[in-house]
Formats: sequence, structure tokens, C-alpha cells
Amino acid sequence: MRLTDDEVRGYRERGFLLVESLFGPEEVDALRAAFLRDSRVPGEQRILEDKGDTVRAVYGSHRRQPEFAALVRNSRLLEPAHRLLGRDVYLFQLKVNAKPPFTGEQWAWHQDFLAWQLADNLPAPRLLNVGVFLDDVTEFNGPVIFLPGSHRDGLVGDRTRHSTRSVQHVDPDDISLTPAQMADLVNRHGMESPKGPAGSVVFFDPEIVHGSAPNMSPFPRKLLIATYNAVGNEPRPTGEPRPEYLICRDNRPLRISDEPLVTAGGENR
Repeated sequence: MRLTDDEVRGYRERGFLLVESLFGPEEVDALRAAFLRDSRVPGEQRILEDKGDTVRAVYGSHRRQPEFAALVRNSRLLEPAHRLLGRDVYLFQLKVNAKPPFTGEQWAWHQDFLAWQLADNLPAPRLLNVGVFLDDVTEFNGPVIFLPGSHRDGLVGDRTRHSTRSVQHVDPDDISLTPAQMADLVNRHGMESPKGPAGSVVFFDPEIVHGSAPNMSPFPRKLLIATYNAVGNEPRPTGEPRPEYLICRDNRPLRISDEPLVTAGGENR
């Protein structure tokens, strides 16, 4: 998949780009099934909601499920990553944010790069987030809300970690923007929420301000986010690096390998 010049300009100006139905129904089914298996694997990589035992997020699924390992090398993700970052890339992080029906909680207003700068001493925001819709995303099931163009402001927070909601990862609550900051940002940039059928993909900048409301609907909203980092922009931790389920240690450039996510007989890989 090759982005047009207009799509690249739109991404640079707005900080995100939606491409609908980039993956087909059988591929989405394979990814959903892989996530269901992985969400049952106990360990630090599985983040639970504060109330109950529902899954909030799962990290590093590409290390355990072959469907995700194939996905991050797929040309539909890697070719745009090469175009938008302008160089070789490696997988920096992979997670699935799972908003179950009725119980999926909010994700606070934040900028991703701040988390990586604080926790990993990442030098520069030369990264690309790629969000793959594993469910239909509507106005009802807690879609991600972006502030178009806010990435061009750079980091707008106070560059500190306010709290530790979870010792397993940096939750957006830990680096959330204040109501006063958000009021000013929304006044200048507005808000927009990309929606679309399962299999759609949203590319978004690591400094764009975003968040999402709770899922009050009876419909799930699972969002896979693969983050690519430019080779040469690796973390420079001053202490012990974070666990590998959070931050990939293998910084060799990824090469396109369009292995199918499902076999010819329709079975998952």
C-alpha cells in the first residue's frame, strides 16, 4: 500500500490519517482470535481494569501469536511507515487496547511521546503509531479522539509523571493533560474521532494529543497499536531498561514479508 502525496500532506498537517477497510474480514477474524488466545495468557504483559478482571490492554502479542508477528511486517503497514518516517524502522511497541462492552474505561488525554521520553529516554519523536481496528469503531463504543494539528505544538505537558496507576506500564492517567491545557488545545485545534469498519487503519503521530471515553455500549472496541521507531532513534535508558513486553530490544530494520494472516483453507496461521 503506497500513500499518495495528498495523504502524506494530510498526515503531516493533521497528525493522523485514516484508511478504511485496509484488512479484510477473514484477516480481522484471525487477529481477533489471536487476541482472544493472548488475552488469556497470564503475566505482566496483561493489564486489567481497576474494577473487576476485564482486560484493559495486552502488550507484546507479536512475541506469542504468529498472526501479529506477520502483521507488523505486512506491506500495508510497513510501506506507509517507511514513507512517513523516511528511513528504516523497527517495531518499538505493540499493544492491543481492549474496551469490552459496558466496562471498558477511558484513556486520559495525553501524548505518547512523553511516556517514552520519561520512561525510556527516547531521543526524538521519530515514531509512527499504526492503529488497526479489530472491531467496528462507532461514536458509541469509545473511539479515540484526536486534536488535529496538535502534534505541531510539540510536548505541551509539564514533562513529569503525575502518578503510577499501574506498575506494569505507563498509563495515560500518569501523564494526563490538565483541564486548562485541554480547554486551550481544543479551542485552537478542535476534536475529531476517526471511525470505520473493522480492518480500517489509522496512522497517527506520537505527539498528537488524544484520548477516549469509556465504552458504555454493548459493542466491543479493540484497537491494536503497532508503534514503529526510526532506526537510530533507540531508547537510551539511564538505568535498567523497561521489560521487553513493553519495549522491543530487537532494533534490526524490519523487512516486508507479506505472509498471509490466514491459510488458504481459511484457518488462522
